[in-house]
This record gives sequence, C-alpha cells and structure tokens, in this order.
Amino acid sequence: MSRITVLLADDQALVRAGIRTILHSEPGIEVVGEAADGNEAIEQATRLNPDVICMDVQMPGRDGLSATRVIVADPSIRSAVLILTTFDREDYLFDALQHGASGFVLKNATPEALIDAVQVLARGDALLSPDVTRRVIERFAGGGAPTTPRTLPEALDDLTAREREVLSLVAAGLANYEIARTLFLGEATVKTHVSNTLAKLGLRDRIQAIVYAYENGIVIPGAQEEPLNI
Repeated sequence: MSRITVLLADDQALVRAGIRTILHSEPGIEVVGEAADGNEAIEQATRLNPDVICMDVQMPGRDGLSATRVIVADPSIRSAVLILTTFDREDYLFDALQHGASGFVLKNATPEALIDAVQVLARGDALLSPDVTRRVIERFAGGGAPTTPRTLPEALDDLTAREREVLSLVAAGLANYEIARTLFLGEATVKTHVSNTLAKLGLRDRIQAIVYAYENGIVIPGAQEEPLNI
C-alpha cells in the first residue's frame, strides 16, 4: 500500500518521541501528528484523518478509551485505533475492544511488533498479541471446548458455504491476504466475503467475529503461537 500515516496520542513527550523514532525507521510509515490528551487526539484525528492512531489509555482530561469511542463513532474519520499501554489489565483490554479499538499492544512489545501492528491495522485488519488473544477466548468462550452440543444461531443459515469457510479462517487468526492464499482467491474477493459475513451476522468488526465464532463453537479454543491478525 502507499504511505501509512500515523497519529501518536500519549501525554508523555519522551514516549511519543520514542514511538516516532521507531515508526520512522520503517520506510512507508510517517507520523503526521501528535496529541497529549484525548481531546487533542480527537481534534487531530478529525483534521488529519490518519490511517492509524496509536492511543495511550491514561491521559489527563479525556482518556484514551473515551477518545477512541468518539473517534470510532465518527463516520468521517477512517482511522484505526491501536491501543498502546504499559498497563497489562483486562479491564483496559475489554474496554478498548468494546470502544472500537482495532488492536491492543503493550508498550514493552518489541519495535518490530509495533511496526507490524501499525501495518496490520493500516491494511484494514485487526491485531491482538497472543496473550491478549488467550484472554479474549477465555473471557468470551470459557477457555475450553463446550461439553454439550450447542444450537447454532439461525443467522449462520444465511451464510453461504464460502462465507462460513471464511468466518472459520478469520476466527483462526488469518488476515485477508492469508485467507486469499489458503482458499486460492483474490484478496478483494476475500474482503467482500468478510464484509458480507459481518453484515449478515450483525457484527461490527473482525474482533467481534472471533468472539462470535468461539462462543458458538465454530472454532475451538486452542494454543496460538503467533500474533493473531484478524
């Protein structure tokens, strides 16, 4: 894809400087703006409309979760929000996902992991690191296979055979380009299948799709060794 534009929202200038240096080390990524609080992040997002916003959670005034909710709800802003935080807390994780964030990465992640996360979100996918993925599965699917048969939702009947297949691969952690390679389809075709599936099931995004798949036994929770690009 063309140049990826990024907005940094963090109340610590040194942290912003470090993230900016990391991202600028990758050709094709440009930090186009910075914000020191949630209100400034909303203003900058509205003005700059970057591809990705790296959002801290705890900031003075309006916090990052509240700012994320406002940004995601604004149809004029196309930015994907990547939550970056030092706080390894489940309440932040689930609040971030419920507020519409497309990714969640701890600040102790490697520079390579941060760059990869920005690139994944810029492609229109979402990303959860392996430990975060396990927490999502445990929270929403009970952490294991169902012991009794489940009645599948009637909405699944509206899916075509190909859409069911795509849903399973999305929930298994494959990004669009990986699904395209697996099913020998064009990536544009896969994007259409994903969009149709989300619409038919009434799901907001791919994160909700993985939760839906695990809740309904479409995919059985198991070990995940690589970051989950969903």
